[in-house]
Amino acid sequence: MRDLIRMVVVLTAISGTSGLVLSYVNEATREPREYQLLKYVKGPSLNAVLPEGYENDPITDKIVVAVGTDDKGKPVEKTVFPAKKGDEIIALAYDAEATGYHGTVSVMVGFAPDGRITGMSVMTHTETPGLGARITESAFTDQFKGLEGPDQLKLSSEGGAIDGISGATISSAAALTAVKQAVELFPKVKKEVL
Repeated sequence: MRDLIRMVVVLTAISGTSGLVLSYVNEATREPREYQLLKYVKGPSLNAVLPEGYENDPITDKIVVAVGTDDKGKPVEKTVFPAKKGDEIIALAYDAEATGYHGTVSVMVGFAPDGRITGMSVMTHTETPGLGARITESAFTDQFKGLEGPDQLKLSSEGGAIDGISGATISSAAALTAVKQAVELFPKVKKEVL
């Protein structure tokens, strides 16, 4: 009986100590892990949508902006990545998403301070390879550069400036919808960041 109690006490002490160490390591590495995740998941898209010439690390200088509330009244925040030259913000970028043919299409959209789009990049999607997945090609994404108003952000078949991908209308429309959402959010973001 005495050996059993000793074993329970030792195992409890080992479990407690292990839990404390794991908790400490988790907390101590939280920020570096978050940075690495942003750098490798969103970093390539940030490089694609922000103009050349910025001097800061937009991921390190990220700003969290309150942009409203959801359907349940919970606050909605958006992480904004500013590109700076000196202390001046020369562009900013943030993500948006919409539903495509097979799932969510997430895009990163860059903006100049005047609201012009500096670039659009598809970050993640599950569209059909070789068809809907062509929304990641520069022939599609480059069409967004320089656009700024909702009138231009339509498919050319609807009188807009964006040529959709033949045979991938739903995927093209999803990317376009995500960009429109980002554009609609720009005035709120600009008010908070610029």
